[in-house]
Amino acid sequence: MSTPSEATPATPANPENVAEGTAASTAGAAGQTGGTGASSAVEQRLAELGLTLPDVAAPVAAYVPAVISGNHVYTSGQLPFINGKLEATGKVSTGSEGASDESTVSPEAAKAYAAVCAVNALAAVKSVIGDLDRITRIVKVVGFVSSDPSFTGQPGVINGASELLGQVLGDAGQHARSAVGVSVLPLDSPVEVELIAEFA
Repeated sequence: MSTPSEATPATPANPENVAEGTAASTAGAAGQTGGTGASSAVEQRLAELGLTLPDVAAPVAAYVPAVISGNHVYTSGQLPFINGKLEATGKVSTGSEGASDESTVSPEAAKAYAAVCAVNALAAVKSVIGDLDRITRIVKVVGFVSSDPSFTGQPGVINGASELLGQVLGDAGQHARSAVGVSVLPLDSPVEVELIAEFA
């Protein structure tokens, strides 16, 4: 996981709007990864959705945000950090299950946070290839959902990431995918997303 720089906000006022792609919900700073501005068509499409790539912060553990192998980029798992923090923690639940004393996140909010994870993953990809327009295919997305034991809607949650990638990359954003329910994620995040991208 990597934390966006606190100096580079990309904050949705209403997280559900991220998944819906409404531009008014997100205030992005002018600074981009590498300080180059919205220099690619992909970043322009993000901007049309009201989204800005955050800077990729230094890792907080023994990993790097992304690595290149051949013509593929493999990202580390990305949490839905906004302005350097998690806006919500807890297990994803419809509200009809789980203990009342547990912190829970609705499936709709978790879907929006999965979209934030995808934006953070694109920032990690850019950090190693320099230009998101070099992406020729998102090959694979793996999403993890911190789930109440009775929650089985993981695919719908990870649709937030998949739909965002489709919006900004078109056909190149279509991918194979796994959506996995887990008991807990780092920092009690509700969702985590990693991806593999092919580039030219």
